[in-house]
Amino acid sequence: MLQEKKWRVGIVGYGHIGEYLVSQIQGEGDQYNLELAFVWNRSTEKMKGKVADYLQLQDLSQFTERCADLIVEVAHPCIVKDYGEAFLSAANFLVGSPTSLADQTTEIKLREIAKRSGHTLYIPSGAFWGGEDIQKMADRGTLKGLKITMTKHPDSFKLTGPLVEKNKQAINERSVLYEGPVRGLCPLAPNNVNTMAAACMAAHTLGFDKVIGILIADPSIPNWHFVDIEVTGPTSEKTGQTFVIKTKRMNPAAPSSVTGSATFLSFWSSVLVCKGHGGRVYLC
Repeated sequence: MLQEKKWRVGIVGYGHIGEYLVSQIQGEGDQYNLELAFVWNRSTEKMKGKVADYLQLQDLSQFTERCADLIVEVAHPCIVKDYGEAFLSAANFLVGSPTSLADQTTEIKLREIAKRSGHTLYIPSGAFWGGEDIQKMADRGTLKGLKITMTKHPDSFKLTGPLVEKNKQAINERSVLYEGPVRGLCPLAPNNVNTMAAACMAAHTLGFDKVIGILIADPSIPNWHFVDIEVTGPTSEKTGQTFVIKTKRMNPAAPSSVTGSATFLSFWSSVLVCKGHGGRVYLC
């Protein structure tokens, strides 16, 4: 009996999630038929003593030499913009920074390359609860509205632009930092609203311009991240009743942490799903 070929995984980024995924593959990869193809990080010093030298990729542009079946980006949105097309042309690609897809040109290019290459563009669901059902509603044309509210302690945000000052003012009282289309929020909070970006990709009939995001800073919750999702479906012509689903996710998080603790396991679960689903976008 022929042994099944191991699925080779390249990790781009060695921050908290990247380090966790490398550890998982090294510790449990055999039982899932996974092995590391390479690990890249902007600073190689961080990998010293933790990642074997032969696995460290010094020049990201040479990733094709490592023959990865799946490339996992957990670094920064700019990596997706700069390398996403090349990654997806050569392998299946898990985008850990889906806020990068708020750039319409990037999203369109990656969707097209997935179709042409036959590789899958994977979007991790993360803290986005019920994503597969929402994607099915979009596929059927029954999704009419989607609103996501994310609430964290002010110290848990990494913000840019006008939201920086708003967040400083929220140190003593709960404050709404942003409310509007998710496309406008992603560049201002690229590390914090990947859940919203994943929602926009699932809710493809609404997209980044019609999915509404609300970002709230609340000093009373130092060790929690809250995600509230409101889905609106069709309205009955006979009764006037509207289909609505509301969910609330309460994710424990270390003080000042950008990523909630449950997100790590969710990412690992997503990686295990990424075994090739054809030339399309797949929420995992």
